[in-house]
Amino acid sequence: MKVWIVWLPNVWKSTLFNALTKNYWAEARNFPFCTIEPNSWIVNVNDVRLEKIRATVNWQKVIPANVEFTDIAGIVKWASAWEGLWNKFLANIRETDTILQVVRVFNDSNIIHVHGKVDPKYDIEIINSELILADVESLEKRIINNARKAKSDKELQALQEVYEWILKHLMEGKLACTYPMDEETKAKTKDLFLLTAKKFVYAANVSEDMMDTSEEDLKNILWITDKEIRVVPICAKLEEDMIEMNEEEKKEFLSEMWLISTWLDNLIKTCFDALWLQYYFTAWEKEVRAWTIKKGATAPQAAWVIHTDFEKWFIKADVVNWKDLVEFGWWAGAKEHAKVRLEWKEYIDQDWDVMVFKFNN
Repeated sequence: MKVWIVWLPNVWKSTLFNALTKNYWAEARNFPFCTIEPNSWIVNVNDVRLEKIRATVNWQKVIPANVEFTDIAGIVKWASAWEGLWNKFLANIRETDTILQVVRVFNDSNIIHVHGKVDPKYDIEIINSELILADVESLEKRIINNARKAKSDKELQALQEVYEWILKHLMEGKLACTYPMDEETKAKTKDLFLLTAKKFVYAANVSEDMMDTSEEDLKNILWITDKEIRVVPICAKLEEDMIEMNEEEKKEFLSEMWLISTWLDNLIKTCFDALWLQYYFTAWEKEVRAWTIKKGATAPQAAWVIHTDFEKWFIKADVVNWKDLVEFGWWAGAKEHAKVRLEWKEYIDQDWDVMVFKFNN
């Protein structure tokens, strides 16, 4: 899964990216289009369940699910006027699955806001308007190019009507992802590559005293009303401070705040959830691993991510809840207590499953 980070200058976005990648690779300067070439990094989805499964048999190798985060140029008002850089930006961002928009909520007189004041709602409008303008341009071109063919093609004519409705939606300043479409229509409009049709997640970069702000309150601050769009609090400064800590110091720091994972872990998992993804676990050959699947995937589809032939050869699967596997000391103990189930092709995988597949090849 690819997540691209967009931002206005002076929101500590690059600091957040540095914390995500646990190094100081991203260049942190306060002017637009600083990051001309994208910086990408694979970030693990930390899950305490993996470590607990590993500890049950003291195996060494753990492979978590992961997300690819990419840090790209900051957007400013009228960014589209910077034609060369803007076109490069658009070409890059069209490749993403999810857009993570970092929004400044914290106040700090030492860090001057690009617009002279901290106004999260206005900042979001600036970024979204630039993305919407790019989508409007793409959609208008498609409508014009299809106009002649649509006169003799009823299916294309119906699609043109959908394009017109989406265009009207965009012209009202709304993101394409908030336009109601069934799965069939989504599939037909996928080749538009609309930027605002992607999943959106907002990282509200708050001060330390706002870290316990609820998602509902953050949505009110950011003026976000769509239920499907997630907002996550983050304090980039705190995350940056933790980069210098070793694992023991970090655990102690988090325990003092009654936490077992960082706010970044929550952000990563939220981005993962935004695409309707989950994972199941396998534990064999001295390796505990999380495998990424779509929510609602069947057992054969889950097997496919391990090897493409496994879906075809699938017969059945042994399935156990990870808690039972840990509690009863591994497969033998779980089976003895009747916690291991035999599931067939129709089984829908669950987030807590540990699985062993049986094949016929």
